[in-house]
Amino acid sequence: MILEHAPLSVKPGQEEAFEAAFSRAKDIIAGMPGFGRLTLSRCLERPSAYLLLVEWNRLEDHTVGFRGSAEYQQWRNLLHHFYEPFPTVEHYDEVLTA
Repeated sequence: MILEHAPLSVKPGQEEAFEAAFSRAKDIIAGMPGFGRLTLSRCLERPSAYLLLVEWNRLEDHTVGFRGSAEYQQWRNLLHHFYEPFPTVEHYDEVLTA
């Protein structure tokens, strides 16, 4: 399992609209091959900051499969205009659990 980590900075005042758009967008990503699950969390101290965590079976399921799909264009159209600055996405491989 690969964990995608994306801190999202949403333009202030756009949080409600972002959450509504993300509610629609989650169905797009959830239907992609290799998708496991996702969580979207909102920061308590900075209400326009979010953390997106997505589990993928393989790195390529995200970087090639999802990002190279027509569905990604829908995802992009729904969400990318909310971000300022645009997020840096990183991928992690589990090392330890407790």
